[in-house]
Amino acid sequence: MIKKATNRIYTFNSSFETGVRSLCLLVVDLSISLDLQQLSAFDYLVVHTGDFEAAPPSLHPEMPNRSGELVIRRELVERGLVLMESKGLVKMHLTQSGFCYSATELAKVILDSLQAPYMEDLKKRASWVIAHHVTVDQDAFSTVFNKAFDQWSTEFQFEQIKIAGNR
Repeated sequence: MIKKATNRIYTFNSSFETGVRSLCLLVVDLSISLDLQQLSAFDYLVVHTGDFEAAPPSLHPEMPNRSGELVIRRELVERGLVLMESKGLVKMHLTQSGFCYSATELAKVILDSLQAPYMEDLKKRASWVIAHHVTVDQDAFSTVFNKAFDQWSTEFQFEQIKIAGNR
């Protein structure tokens, strides 16, 4: 949970929540390694699968102006990965293209023990994301960012029209 100066506790998008989502993505195939940019894009995809054709419904409710989430997601995912690495569930390693992350065997054991309906839905969406984007779309971040940017532009223009109409 993230605490702010006001002592409010934020449950959503905490290091734990984003770390678990990253684990779900990495456990789909223990042989894959993903970098922070890929994991950030895939984290967005896992939560908002409904934004994409032939995908399962979104995991979280469709909120207006959600495309701006992509801007802050990288830091949240990174904090989650650091937490999961400190618990021995993720390992970071250096590759030719930079730092990448992969899940440990312990991560699979932990996730297999979590049977709540939300976790089952999360695991299904993580499997869909990995199956449809790791091998098919090598530049997943660009795909997700472009889709989010298009939505963001539309939402921004709609808000501008709405504001102008209220004058």
